[in-house]
Parts: sequence; structure tokens; C-alpha cells
Amino acid sequence: MNQESSPPEVQSSRVAADRQLLIDAKARGRMATFGAWIRLSGPGWLQGAITLGGNSLAGSLYLGVLAGFSLMWLQPLAMIMGVIMLSAIGYVVLSTGERPFVSINKHVNPVLGWGWAIATLMANLVWTMPQFSLATAAMRQNLAPGLVGAESGVSDTTGVLMCIAALFIVATIIVWFYDSGGWGIKLFEILLKVMVAAIVLCFFGVVLTMSWRGVIDWPSVFAGYIPDLSLLTQPAPSIRDAIEATGQYADHWTGIVLSQQRDVMVTAAATAVGINMTFLMPYSMLAKGWDKTFRGLAIFDLATGLFIPFMLATSCVVIASATQFHHQPAAGVLGETDANGKLVTPAPNAMRGYLGLVDGRLAAEIDGYAALSDTEKQALRDKLPTEEKRMAAMLVKRDAFDLAQALEPLTGKGVAQYLFGFGVVGMALSTIIILMLINGFVFCEMLGVPARGWPHRIGALLAVCTGATGPFLFAGQARFWLSVPTSVFGMMLLPIAYITFFALLNQRKLLGDAMPRGFKRLLWNVLTLAAVSLATFGAAWSIWSRTQLIPGTQIEVRWVAIGFILALTVLGLIIHVRRKARAA
Repeated sequence: MNQESSPPEVQSSRVAADRQLLIDAKARGRMATFGAWIRLSGPGWLQGAITLGGNSLAGSLYLGVLAGFSLMWLQPLAMIMGVIMLSAIGYVVLSTGERPFVSINKHVNPVLGWGWAIATLMANLVWTMPQFSLATAAMRQNLAPGLVGAESGVSDTTGVLMCIAALFIVATIIVWFYDSGGWGIKLFEILLKVMVAAIVLCFFGVVLTMSWRGVIDWPSVFAGYIPDLSLLTQPAPSIRDAIEATGQYADHWTGIVLSQQRDVMVTAAATAVGINMTFLMPYSMLAKGWDKTFRGLAIFDLATGLFIPFMLATSCVVIASATQFHHQPAAGVLGETDANGKLVTPAPNAMRGYLGLVDGRLAAEIDGYAALSDTEKQALRDKLPTEEKRMAAMLVKRDAFDLAQALEPLTGKGVAQYLFGFGVVGMALSTIIILMLINGFVFCEMLGVPARGWPHRIGALLAVCTGATGPFLFAGQARFWLSVPTSVFGMMLLPIAYITFFALLNQRKLLGDAMPRGFKRLLWNVLTLAAVSLATFGAAWSIWSRTQLIPGTQIEVRWVAIGFILALTVLGLIIHVRRKARAA
């Protein structure tokens, strides 16, 4: 979405030179073509930078916390499916030169076209929330606890508002003047990239340091890359012993572990390639002036610039997190002491999370537990078996201060907090800005106006305004955890994009001579159908598990979602039949 700041004639000349380079390389053979692809590689790395945002970081960290090394396979698999679909999108768009929204409405079905655009808009509005939440947590817990944290005289609400205001103002200014291409904007972009790169490189360093010290179980790490579908219905093997130790209440703890594990699995899959990336990529390619000559480059670029950095970075985060947090109680909640015999003070959110889990367990056993006095509740908590207390402490949702400890083997305690804080703020802020830009673009496309000026700014402001509510929406909980439910929502929307472009790939009327034929067409369809199937399964699984009641009713959330999907399907079929009748 980053719009080119070069004059049109300079950009056109550059594209023409790149096109000729590819044509000449193709005439010389495969090795020359491969060399040209390496030379021109770049846009895929932009997609990678977007993907390696706050949501991916949070998803990877929680995968390690909950499942250890057992789910190392999940994010690479989701990214492979995402690269397949993005490659298909790139093939269609570069073959036709048409804007996808127009192509879908004209050649497939306007229900899918509008559904794709609206779903992207909704995902942008929702996904900005955890970015504000992540950055606020990092600012208050890692960077400046003495200024806006619990140690200061500033109230919790005031401290959160100060952080939100700073993020809101900086992001809005950047987007407002983004088209200018001034040196200040470029400097800020470089600074953000450096902060994001720093935290990613640090996790590489953490893994190397841990490996040197011999604390990483590498056979278990490599075994974790083998897909294990039993984890859809069972807790990770490495935590089952702790669950079994709780005795007759093992089923209770199994349910809690599975609920968290499933949501984190969906989060990791949904943030690999989100629905907003399916909107960003085709329009950014068209904005660069690419055409069918660049199709091979686009696929190569996605495979190398998106998949490889994402897999390496997220794998290192999962390894670091699993080694330090998996199967370990949250610090301080069980009354442990440090090396000097002094009681460890638990983080406020950790203690709240622990008490919530313990109270939930007691409420399942004792009728009227919620009505008891605090003294009576505490007496019952103290009587719980040690195994159950430990289980609850393991499942506490870690926040920014806790997760920063993952960097301590490399940097030491003090530096880890600041480095993690700056990295998270950089990731979150860059993602907020990109989501704002995409949202402005979607808003303009839906209105049918050029993506500039006030329409683009209004669309961008919609995203930042909803995002600012994130820290308050999950007040009192680990704000890093907000990435999980919002990513579940994003996964529910993802099949709309995948199904849409699967249909577009098979539109002979649109693609004409560029339509894949023979084995190539079979391969495209097999691969994209596999991606569609996995995305649909993930979405269906996410929807079916939403058994929460809508406030004030006895209606489960999943039935509303299912009703909406059925209505969308019926509407699409009606329009399809009417179009067929008109064509006849």
C-alpha cells in the first residue's frame, strides 16, 4: 500500500527497465530468469514485514506458552497455504491488469466482491484494537512504568489514555501526510523497520544463546514440525501430565487448556496471511505498474520474501517462549521466593488471571460460590490441592512484562524490557499505519473514488478510532491476549477471500488466453482448493466453538454467524441464477 513517491515518468521508466530485464532473462533460460528474480525481489518482503507484526508475535509467543514445541508446524503450514492463495491472486491480477474488486463483481458474483471488501474493512477495524493494546502494554510495562505505570502517581485510566493519545496522534500524522513522500516520513519508516528488525534478530540471538547453553531440546523442536492433528481435540502431550495430576478435575482443566489452545492455533493461522493482505497485495502490484511479465517474479518473491523470513522468525519466537514459559507457573502467583529468599511479587494481571481460573474451578464444584465473602473464598482457595493451583498458574495469560523475559538469556533483565518494549511498539505502530492505509484504500474502492484525499483519510481514521478502544475493551486482562480473539474473528472472514479468488482463477471469460491449461490448471486448482479447504475448516471450527451467549439473550454467538453465512449464500445464489437467466 505504500504509494510510490517518485514522479510518474521515473516510476514508468523503472518498470519498463525491469520488464525488459525479465524478458531478456527469460530468453536466455531458467538460470538467467532465476538471477533476474533475485535481483528484482522486493515486494514480497513488504508482505513479510506486514505479517511480522504484533499479532504474529503474540500468536507465536502464546503457541510456545501453551503447547511447547508441539505446534511448530502450524504457522509454516498456514503460511504455505497463504502464499499459494496470494500467488493465485497475483497471477489473476497481473494477467488481466484489472482491479480485483471490479473483476469479481463483473465476472464472478457481486456478493463475493462486496463480501470480500466489507470483510477486509471489518478485519482492519478489529485488528487495530490489539495493536493499540500491545503498544499500550509495552509502553506501560516495559518502557516507562515509572511514568505511566502502576509505580507512578498516574491513575490506570489516565496512563492508558496518555499512551493511546500518543499512538493516535503519531499514526494519524503519518497517514495524513503519507502521500507527500517527505524525508521525515521516510526516516520514520526506517526507524520502525529497525525496531521491528531488532526484536526479530534478538529472538534469533536468544535461540542461539539457549542452544549454546544446551537448554533447548532440539529433537523435540524438529519433531514439532510434523503436523499432529490430534491437537485439535487434545492438549499438547507436554502438559498432559500436569492435567492428569489434578485427579478427578482433570476434565475441567482439559476443557480450559483446549479452549485456549484452539484459539491460539486459530490466531497463529489467521495472522500468517490475513484477509487484509489479500486486498493489499494485488493493488500494490497494480500501483507499481506490474503486468503479466512479472507473474513469475511475484510468485518467487512471495515464496522467498514472505515465507522464509516468517518461518524463521516465528519459529525462533515459539522456541524461546516454549523453553522458558511452557509448563511453568507464572512468576509469583504461588508465593515462591527468589535466590535471596525474598517473595516474588506477581504482576497484577497475573494474579487476577490466576484467581479467575481458581474461582472458576471452585464455582464448578460449589453452588453459590460467587455469593461467598472474600474471606470465605480465600479459605477455599487455600484448600485446593497443590496440583490444581500449579495448573492454574501455568495457564495464566502472560503480558508484555512477562513475555519480555524471553529475551533475558541474550540481553539481561533491564535491557530485555526496553528492547522488547521498543520492538513491540514499533511492530504495533507500523501495523496500525498499514491497516489505516489499507482501510482507506478499501473505503475508496467501495465508494468508487480514487484512493487519495479526504475519502482515503476518512477510511483510515475509521480504523484508528476503533483501534483506540482496544486497551479498554480488555481492561483488567493481559492486553497481549487481545490479539487472540480478534484473530479468531479474522479467521472467520478469511474463506470469503480464498473462495473469491479460487472462483476468479477459473474464470475463462476474464483470463482469456492466460487461463491455465492442462497439468498447470490441475496443479493450480489442487493447491488453491487445499488452501480454501483449510481456511474454511479453520473458520468453521472457530464459528462452531463460539458458544457464548449474546448479552441479554439465550442465543449462542455461533448461530448468528451461521445464519449470516446462510443468508450470504442464498443471496449469492439468487444473483447467480438471475445473471444466468439474463445471459440466456
